[in-house]
Amino acid sequence: MAEKACRTDRLIISQGDTCPLCGKSNLTSKWSGYIVILNAEKSELAKKLGLKVNGSYALHIND
Repeated sequence: MAEKACRTDRLIISQGDTCPLCGKSNLTSKWSGYIVILNAEKSELAKKLGLKVNGSYALHIND
């Protein structure tokens, strides 16, 4: 299964049909760029992007 990104919070999902963060099934395979957040509490990038949970996130949703 190709990785998909949630259109709501941009979390990259590799399995399943719903986002574990928001619970929505609004996923797309049309995304580009990604960032991996290992420590959301201390990460300056996570703060700037508004990310509060560790994980892989798409930087841009293409559709």
